[in-house]
Amino acid sequence: MGLITLFISALIMGFSGAMMPGPMLTATINESYHRGFSAGPRIIVGHSFLELILVIGLIMGLGKFILINYVKTAIALVGGLFLLWMAWGIIRDAGFNKIKLEMVATGSTQKFQPEVVGILTSLSNPYWTLWWATIGLSYLVMAYDKGILGLIAFYLGHISSDFIWYTFIALAVSSGKKYISQKIYRFILLICGVFLFFLAIYFMYSGIIFII
Repeated sequence: MGLITLFISALIMGFSGAMMPGPMLTATINESYHRGFSAGPRIIVGHSFLELILVIGLIMGLGKFILINYVKTAIALVGGLFLLWMAWGIIRDAGFNKIKLEMVATGSTQKFQPEVVGILTSLSNPYWTLWWATIGLSYLVMAYDKGILGLIAFYLGHISSDFIWYTFIALAVSSGKKYISQKIYRFILLICGVFLFFLAIYFMYSGIIFII
């Protein structure tokens, strides 16, 4: 996987996670409504900073260990299986209209700056931890084969999806306009789900290749 491919695949995979309703979406809607447009990107600054620390920590802590072929195979297979499960969930829910993009604000966490809200929202989400322990770690193994540039390409692609999507959400909420219909939203998620399915197959195939 080349650097450009690594960046683009991380970007698309990032969208599949960013666009799913969850704590980050709720926080972005609430803070953008109460604080204005800038709150959205600022939340993702906190979120992306936490992920940068996590990426550095994973690499520093694992180092040569994750370059062992059998370890790479195990990580790739586990990540691939989890990715398959995630892809199926997105395709199923998007296909049966079970996912809705709600632009409804509730209370604001005014006592925290948006950057801190981004960090706390990420830490409080068990799905975020599970994602990095499986899919994220699998991607890091792939990226690590390309050295530092591979890690940079993966990280930039991953956080770019968050910045693009949540900046769009912040703009929609702060301006009081709706720029995307439920049908288009679910269609985009459906495309992301199909992409994740093929990426899962690639992960598992790569994991098997490591030990052949």
